[in-house]
Order: sequence, then structure tokens, then C-alpha cells
Amino acid sequence: MAKLKITDEWWSAPAESENGELIIVTGRRNMDDVMATGKYVNRVEVTWRYAEGGMPDVKTSEMMESVTDSLKAVFKKDPVAVLTGIYTGAGERNWVFYTMSLPIFGKKFNEALADFEMLPLEFYADNDPDWLEYKELRETEIPDEE
Repeated sequence: MAKLKITDEWWSAPAESENGELIIVTGRRNMDDVMATGKYVNRVEVTWRYAEGGMPDVKTSEMMESVTDSLKAVFKKDPVAVLTGIYTGAGERNWVFYTMSLPIFGKKFNEALADFEMLPLEFYADNDPDWLEYKELRETEIPDEE
């Protein structure tokens, strides 16, 4: 059986929060093969609320990017979960993952963040075997001009 290929191709687009604030939406392309496995049925949303509204300050933004890089590296090495979307703005950053196993996801997530100070993260998990959140995310993609 061929190894599942999880691409590292991303797109970004502006969107608005419910109260009209700017949110930058970043989504991962080409997740159809991953969805088709039927194995990644749990969606996990991780939220980092920051003090100021709008976009994060430079220091917070840099820390968030370091966290994102570490998460990507750990889940690339052991793809028990795949990061599919990142939403930044309106006072928070949200990372959206689809995972095969919530307990293993938690273990790998902690592994990814082991070298970081304690972060103000909130977690929400739901069963989403049809990838409804990801399909909604894809609707905000702005196609590349050919």
C-alpha cells in the first residue's frame, strides 16, 4: 500500500469575524486523499486568545509561528493528525486539526510544545468524519491565477 501523501501547500485569504474584524484564514490544499482514508474523523480546534483585539503584536505573532512550525514538524514525522487550517484575528489564533486518535494527538501535541513556556491554549474536539469544517474553510480560498 502506498504511503499517504500529505502536502504542505497552503493558501491564505482575508475574512471577517462576526463583528467585522479582519481574520486571516490559512488553509491546507489537497486534503482529498486524507479525507478519503476515513481515518481522520476527529476535529480538534486549539485556540490561543491574546490580550489585544485585532491581530497579535509582533512578539506574540513570532511565538505563534514558532508553535505552528513545531506542530507541523511533529505531525509530519508522525501523521496521527493533520493541521488543516489556521485562523488569526479578532483577538485569537485557531489551529484546526483532524486526527485519528484524540489520546495520541494529545501526546504528540505536548511533545511538539515541550520546549515552550506554558501557553494560554484552549481545546475543543468534535467528531467530524465528513470534514464539514474543512469543506467550509475551502470556500474561502482564492484560486491562484493561471
